[in-house]
Amino acid sequence: MKIFAPAPAATTSHELGDVAEPDRHKVCTKARQFAEPLLSGMREAGGEPTLAHADGVVSLLTAMGATEDIQAAVYLAYGAAVLNKPEDTLAGPFGDNLTDLAISAHKLFQLQKVARENSKSVQTTVLQIENVRRMLLAFSKDLRVVMLLLASQLVSLRYATAQKISGFESLAQDVLHIFSPLANRLGVWQVKWEMEDLAFRLLEPGVYKEVAGLLEKKRTEREQEIEMAKAELHTLLLSQGIQAEIQGRPKNIYSIVKKMRGKSLKFEQVLDLLAMRIIVEKVEDCYRALALVHQQMRAVDNEFDDYIAKPKSNGYQSLHTVVKSALNQVFEIQIRTRAMHEHAEYGVAAHWAYKEAGLKGYGGVTVPTVQAQKVAVLRQLLAWERDLSAEQHASQVLSKSVEEKIYVLTPQASIVELPQGATPVDFAYTLHTELGHRCRGAKLDGVLVPLSTKLQNGQTVEITSVKEGGPSRDWLNPELRFIATARAKAKVRAWFNAQQVSQTMARGRELIEKLLQREGRTSYKLEDLAKKLGFETAAHLFEVVGKDEFALRNIELILRPAVFVPAEDDKLFRKAQQPQSSTRSGGLLVVGMDSLLTQLAKCCRPAPPDVVKGYVTKGKGVSVHRAKCGNFMQLMQNNPDRVIDVDWQSPVERQGTEKYLVDIQLMADDRQGLLRDISEVFAREKMNVVGVKTQSIKDTAWMTFTVEVHNASGLQKMLALLNAVNGVRSARRH
Repeated sequence: MKIFAPAPAATTSHELGDVAEPDRHKVCTKARQFAEPLLSGMREAGGEPTLAHADGVVSLLTAMGATEDIQAAVYLAYGAAVLNKPEDTLAGPFGDNLTDLAISAHKLFQLQKVARENSKSVQTTVLQIENVRRMLLAFSKDLRVVMLLLASQLVSLRYATAQKISGFESLAQDVLHIFSPLANRLGVWQVKWEMEDLAFRLLEPGVYKEVAGLLEKKRTEREQEIEMAKAELHTLLLSQGIQAEIQGRPKNIYSIVKKMRGKSLKFEQVLDLLAMRIIVEKVEDCYRALALVHQQMRAVDNEFDDYIAKPKSNGYQSLHTVVKSALNQVFEIQIRTRAMHEHAEYGVAAHWAYKEAGLKGYGGVTVPTVQAQKVAVLRQLLAWERDLSAEQHASQVLSKSVEEKIYVLTPQASIVELPQGATPVDFAYTLHTELGHRCRGAKLDGVLVPLSTKLQNGQTVEITSVKEGGPSRDWLNPELRFIATARAKAKVRAWFNAQQVSQTMARGRELIEKLLQREGRTSYKLEDLAKKLGFETAAHLFEVVGKDEFALRNIELILRPAVFVPAEDDKLFRKAQQPQSSTRSGGLLVVGMDSLLTQLAKCCRPAPPDVVKGYVTKGKGVSVHRAKCGNFMQLMQNNPDRVIDVDWQSPVERQGTEKYLVDIQLMADDRQGLLRDISEVFAREKMNVVGVKTQSIKDTAWMTFTVEVHNASGLQKMLALLNAVNGVRSARRH
């Protein structure tokens, strides 16, 4: 249960938040006093008392040269876990800067705890590992919190190994895959090596013990040997006028095992248990230093590489040699200039980059520019902290390296990468298409927010969804800014297109089933009917009927048996079948009227074999409409007495010479060459286009083509060809 701990009455923000320099040393002490009652009785996951854990983190950071602010932030970060409103509680007595640092650290601590608790396996995917690394770099307002997190992981490892606690395999895996490489990027070598050895000891205690036994001397003794060798080399180089910086390190147990396994070596074959790096000013000094080293120590055969004369494919340059001292101690020595060293540390051949890529990834490893800038910022922060000026510089440098991506968390602490400006709707569609369709609300860090809210780095996003439903059309409105990613927009459009097709097919099926009932042919199989009409499936038939692109009369002709008429009696038969008072005009037969002028309505442009109706106008004769025409339906509702039955002449009477105008409407992505591609389709099909209207709205082209046809039945193939044109979303008869 969280509590609200008010600040002591005697303590003010003036005393601690904006204190003068002489009082800065009191900050850590007061922070511990503030946190001690809050952390009393609390324990970490492995049973370690939380207050003792915080003391251990502070002790480690102090040894690394951290300032009072960072030390105080440790206690406040752990105390924030039990405060109801930690920002408000801490800002008063400790000031905004220290509070922001503590809250950022607290969030990172919680991230790791939740991720570990929800982990189903100690194995972590490569993608998730890299996302966590990038998250640690992109998340924090103040990158110093990463140092707090590293120190916390190391203290937890120390406790687990000292107490011989089982069940820390997940922590050890995280350390080897995530935090050790991050420490390597920071250049915090001592933390990196200790973390690796302790984690390896937890994961493979038998192998660790075996390798430790093979090492003849303890680590401290090996470090002393390196210091002695460094002093001898430094004196030797100075005697020849070579100014050099010499760095040295003993190889840790985890690195030894990793190299043995990676290169299939026995312990005796690992020659770089002790290593030194000589950094000089000029290239000629590299070769002079190499000659002096070989004079002072005995070179090991076949263990020399000149990467200066022949650099690696990623630009890395250095001289590598392995030598034995007078005491028969083996050393690996690297010799390079200052410029080569800077390139190896920060350029595309960065030491951490190819080490993390594995033994198979030495060549061609690239480092993103923004990522490299942030690593450089992290390195500088350590020095800035010692000068009490990190806060001033961190914000300035970080503002220059803003990434275009953000990283947010699921409630299970999985990391999701999104572009800047992404919303909860984008987040939902990134996780799963169905979750996006059914998304109805969102919480950011437990607080309800509108779906149009822009997400920020490090937020935990929780989606509220319904069991059934679909997206809102408002999501496609760019002015409302519900969606920022192309994926989400495409998924929403696809859903509405599918719904439209489904409704059209349902309408077509209903019309066909009603026709079968009227004709008394309900036993007729729909699939057989579709194939008889030339469609592959019944679904295709439903769709064109639902769009009014295929007249029901065509189905009636299939269902009704044909009447046999002898050729010689053909005219007499037709005359007997037709009413005496009838007139043919323009290819139309107007039933029950005589000598009436007929005209085809331009609103729906009917053509055989469309089902048509007539409407008697005032002074302009009979206007013939398609039966489903919206204008005709309105006219029929207002003046039903003016509606008359009309029908087309038979194909024999029309003789196939009449031409009718029909409108084809297209909606397509507006692109260069679209009109040309569509015109080519009309030309190939030898269809005469007599009118074109086009309009473009927000990258969408709306086109209407008026074409000449002998009958509407041939439009089916034309519409299919138009729908196949690149960028066309829909093509239908108007």
